[in-house]
Amino acid sequence: MFFNLPTLLTWARIVAIPLIVGIFYLDGHEPTKNLVATVLFIVVALTDWADGYLARKLNQTSSFGAFLDPVADKFLVCASLLILVQLGRLEALVAFVIIGREIAISALREWMAQIGASRSVAVHMLGKVKTVVQMVAIPFLLFHGKLFGLIDTLLWGTVLIYAAAVLTIWSMVYYLKKALPEIRAKAR
Repeated sequence: MFFNLPTLLTWARIVAIPLIVGIFYLDGHEPTKNLVATVLFIVVALTDWADGYLARKLNQTSSFGAFLDPVADKFLVCASLLILVQLGRLEALVAFVIIGREIAISALREWMAQIGASRSVAVHMLGKVKTVVQMVAIPFLLFHGKLFGLIDTLLWGTVLIYAAAVLTIWSMVYYLKKALPEIRAKAR
């Protein structure tokens, strides 16, 4: 279904992306902008869990929703990483690794679907863990301060985003290894 509650939540995630990015282009107190962007990111990221849960609970799963959900996630992560690079809170190489993997695996999945082998690159737990680590690291980096006066979010966000980059490479290697037999078979 094109418009049901789970799909509308996914659309809301896409619509919120320019808001998260745009906050940093407004005049204002930097800690306030950091807080607003962080809260908005967390709320938007939680819709990823909510739309999947509601789709299953309300029996409103659809092929369109299954397509749109990972696209929304990739837009959210990529836009956030780019703004973090611009703000000097993230190394461009780390963003390149994560964004490059997303493009490469999306292309691999599309090609594998075209040759009828999409099951070989189905979502794996490693990819899910990578996504969770990214979704925790990004708000820490957006906040860019001391949380509760104690937790250095830049430090923890940096550690987590580097862990996400390692998981990104690891999961890409995993998916490529899974696809390799199909690739070899089609290359003959």
